[in-house]
Amino acid sequence: MTFLSILCALLIEQLKPLRADNPIYAEIKSLALRMETWFNAGHANHGRMGWFLMMGMLMVPAAGVHWVLRYYNLTLGVFVWNVLIVYLTLGFRHYSHYFTSIQLALSAGDEAQARVLLAEWTRLDTVGMETTEISRIAVEKALITTHRNVFGVFFWFLMPLGPACAVMYRVAEYLARAWNEPEHMRNEAFGQFAARAFYWIDWIPVRLTAVAFAVVGNFEDAIYAWRNFAHRWQDEAIGIILTAGGGAMGVRLGTPAETAARVLVTPDMAVDESDSEGDVLPGDEPGTRALQSTVGLVWRALLLWMLLLLLMSGAMFLG
Repeated sequence: MTFLSILCALLIEQLKPLRADNPIYAEIKSLALRMETWFNAGHANHGRMGWFLMMGMLMVPAAGVHWVLRYYNLTLGVFVWNVLIVYLTLGFRHYSHYFTSIQLALSAGDEAQARVLLAEWTRLDTVGMETTEISRIAVEKALITTHRNVFGVFFWFLMPLGPACAVMYRVAEYLARAWNEPEHMRNEAFGQFAARAFYWIDWIPVRLTAVAFAVVGNFEDAIYAWRNFAHRWQDEAIGIILTAGGGAMGVRLGTPAETAARVLVTPDMAVDESDSEGDVLPGDEPGTRALQSTVGLVWRALLLWMLLLLLMSGAMFLG
């Protein structure tokens, strides 16, 4: 049933993508803002209280409905509920239109349009960006978004409290951003617990995503980049995804000294002669072709996940 639930949710999303500004997401964002307003008194403990309360308010109903349906042996009801939750928590098509539009703009040589689309998607200042930088940031954003909106949800949906765990993952990811990234929330103690909680919630999924990228791409380069460079990123999870994804595609997604790499390592940069080749990220500079490679990598990784889910479901059915 797990495999069929995810498959149906993916098919429905392909036909009817859920908008990123839909009413359900808007209510969750509003609730997160109210929690921050009610609990934020400048201490980390207040952030912990707000986090657990919000999780309880969203996870308990999801788990309760699932339990009631299973208790009364309403198989069809369980299936429909699973599909609904996966559909609401997945985000495979939420932002794909940005990525596709950027790819088409660059292919047509319209860098100005590509900059506008990238600015809308990432909220970054894209003025003066060239094709290489536009492509790199788009690829980075696509890999990270795909992991957090798709593969991370898959992992937690497989847990015993499937629907509730999927909700937990997506809400934890949102709180880690909403309570830390805005200008007025940066370096505040209130968001520390949310960031740390999501780090541990995402610890296994992010590594499974990296393994999937390696398996369906250039395995040797992906593992090499992961092992030697991922730990140098300020955000370890982002480092793992970008190094494994970039290595799998044979592209260099930036320097490992920054949270989301901004500067490419190029031959004309000064490099200490004492540094070995192992200190330089492997791969070529990303370009328009890297966008095509990203689409292929993501779809192959998705098919790998679905194949594993099918095998697991078959083993459970036969068992």
